[in-house]
Amino acid sequence: MEERYIASIDLGTSKLGLCVARVKGDDVQVVYYKETPSAGIRGSVVANPMKASAPLRKAIQEAEDELMIKILQVVVGMPRSDVRQETATGGIVRSNPEDYITEEEVENLKAMALESYPLDDESSQIMYGAVAQSFSIDDQIQLVESDVVGTLSKELEGNFKVFIGSRRATAAVDKIFNSMGIAIAKKYFLPDVVAKTVLTEEDRQSGVALVDIGAGVTSVAIYQGGIMRSYVAIPFGGKTITGDIRSECSISEDLAEKIKIKFGACMPGKLASLSEKVLQIRLTEPYKEVTVKYISEVIDARCREIINAVLYYIQESGLENNLRAGIVLTGGGASLVNFANLFKELSGYEVRIGFPRHLFSASVGTGVYNPSAAAAIGMVLAAKDDRMPDCITRPEPVWADAPEAETYVEEEPEPEEEPFFVPDATFSQGEQGTLIPEDEYGEKVEEPAVEEKPKKEKEREKEKKPKKEKVRKPAEPSRPRMRWIKDLGSKVKNGVLNFYDEMTREEEEEPLQGGEIKKNEEE
Repeated sequence: MEERYIASIDLGTSKLGLCVARVKGDDVQVVYYKETPSAGIRGSVVANPMKASAPLRKAIQEAEDELMIKILQVVVGMPRSDVRQETATGGIVRSNPEDYITEEEVENLKAMALESYPLDDESSQIMYGAVAQSFSIDDQIQLVESDVVGTLSKELEGNFKVFIGSRRATAAVDKIFNSMGIAIAKKYFLPDVVAKTVLTEEDRQSGVALVDIGAGVTSVAIYQGGIMRSYVAIPFGGKTITGDIRSECSISEDLAEKIKIKFGACMPGKLASLSEKVLQIRLTEPYKEVTVKYISEVIDARCREIINAVLYYIQESGLENNLRAGIVLTGGGASLVNFANLFKELSGYEVRIGFPRHLFSASVGTGVYNPSAAAAIGMVLAAKDDRMPDCITRPEPVWADAPEAETYVEEEPEPEEEPFFVPDATFSQGEQGTLIPEDEYGEKVEEPAVEEKPKKEKEREKEKKPKKEKVRKPAEPSRPRMRWIKDLGSKVKNGVLNFYDEMTREEEEEPLQGGEIKKNEEE
C-alpha cells in the first residue's frame, strides 16, 4: 500500500495543535504532535490574521525541520463559536424504483439539501456542514442512514441538521495559509470529528453529551441513536477562568495561566492540606500572598457558571432523559482538578473525561493522548477515512561524488616451511649408521668415549644423584631448523644408551664358572 502523510492544525484560542501522521492503509502512526501558544484568535475565530500567522508559521517551520519534510497542504477545523443549527429537508423521486437505494443517492440527497437551503445573507454566512437525522421511504419513516441503504422505494426523503457559521471567519483562515503558500485540503466541522475520536459507538447509540471545554468556547454536542441531534456553543471557557484569577490577584495573564495550571482546582472544601498553601507573588513590594484555597474559590465560581450553562442547553434540546452514557468532558479545560467531580455533583449524570481512543499508534510521547489533542487527532483520522492525498513532500537525498575506489595488489605470501619431523627410531643390535645426512645439517660431531664403570658403582651414583626432569627449552623463533636437530640428537643418543645398558645388564646377569660375571666384549 502507498504510504502518505497527513498534517492537521487545531487553531485554538490559547494554543495551536499541529499533528503529522504517517498513513498506510488503515494504519495511522502519529510522528509529530506539538502545542504552541497562539495569538490573534478569540473564541476559536481568527480575529487578527497577521498576529495569528506569526506563531503558526513558526510552528510549521519547527515541524518541517524536525521531520525533514515540506508541508504542502493541511486539514483544519472550522470555528466552533457563532454557529447556529437549522433543520432542512429534501426529497427525490427515483428514476428506477426497482433498484436498491445506494449510498451515492443518499449523499446526493444531502448535497441537494445543503444547496437548496436558503441562507439569510450569503455574503456573510456559509454552510459548515449537515448531519442526516432520519430518512423516509414509501412505507417506512424514521430510518437512519445505515438502514435506508439497500431498500426499495419510489421516493426518498431526508431530514437534516444544518450548521451555519460566519463566512468571514473561514475567509480569515484561508488568508493565513495562502500567505504561507500552504493549501487547505479540507475544513472539518470539529464537534463531529472530535466525537468519533473520543466516544465509542455504544456511547453515541445510548445517548451522550460531549462537552468540549476550550479556552474561548465550550461546545455541547448531544448524540442519540448514533447521530448528532443537537449542537450549541457557549462563548466562554478556560480563558475566562484565567481572566478571573488575573483580576482577583492583579497579576499578568501569563502568570495567572501558570497558577491555574499548577494550583488550579474546583471544590475548595476537598483540597485537604493543599488549601492552606500560601503563594507568594514577588512582583511588587510588599509581596502579595494568596492562598490556594482562595484561588480555588475563584475557579469554582466560574466553573459552576459553565456547568449550569451546559445543563441549560441539554434541557433545551429535549434529550436530557436520553443520556444513558452520561456526559463526557474533553478539551484542555477538562483536565482541571475536580472539574469532573463538580460536574457530576451538580448534574446527577455519570461524568468522565474523554481521551483520544487508541485508534492510532504514536512515537511522540504521551501528549498526543491528552484531551487537548482530541481535535487535531480527530481531523487526521477523518482525513484518513476521506482518502486525503499526501500532504507533504520529502526532499530527495543529494549524494556527494564518491571517491574512486583504491586498487590493491594482493601479494602472494611466501610458502612456509613445514617442520621437519622424524619418527622415533628403533635400533637392533649391531645396527650402525646416521639418521640425518651430514651434508645437509653439517658435519657429524663425535662425542668422546666415556669409560664404563662397574654396574654397582653406577647404581650407587644414580641413587645419590637426584633425578632431574627433562625440561624442553622453547625454540628460538629465528632458528627453527636447529630445534629439530637438537631433538633428533637427543632422541638418538638416549636410544643408543638405553640399548647399550640393556645389553650390558643381560650379560652381567648371566652366571659363569667360578662365580664371575661375563664382561662386555667391548671392554
